[in-house]
Amino acid sequence: MTLALAVAGCATSNSGVSPLSFASAGKSSELGSNQLLSALNGGVLPAGSMTDLSKSDRLRVLEAEYKALESAPGGLPVAWKSFDGRANGQVIAATPYQVGQQNCRQYTHSATIGGQTVTGQGAACRNPDGSWTPLT
Repeated sequence: MTLALAVAGCATSNSGVSPLSFASAGKSSELGSNQLLSALNGGVLPAGSMTDLSKSDRLRVLEAEYKALESAPGGLPVAWKSFDGRANGQVIAATPYQVGQQNCRQYTHSATIGGQTVTGQGAACRNPDGSWTPLT
């Protein structure tokens, strides 16, 4: 409940703010290795919702989550769009906070995939190697 309230408050406090666009060519090398993205364990969207996405589009989903966690200002959406234009979404990370020596962030990911709206939320902490590990 606290997570939902914190993230909802963050999402509504920046109305009218333009989202960051994240339209890479689907190459994780722009952000680092595939290892950085695989540490996200598939992201926070429901796994079943991603089955209709191509491998490169699933990579774009994870890249958007990584970019939101790594560098987006709190509350500023990071948008993504599938290569064929039939799916899109945005990730909004809250203000970073500390857990011990780690930087952590709560975040939400909403998307439209196959005509269906899906949402996921979670929190992740940054590891010394630059990857983000979701909290369970």
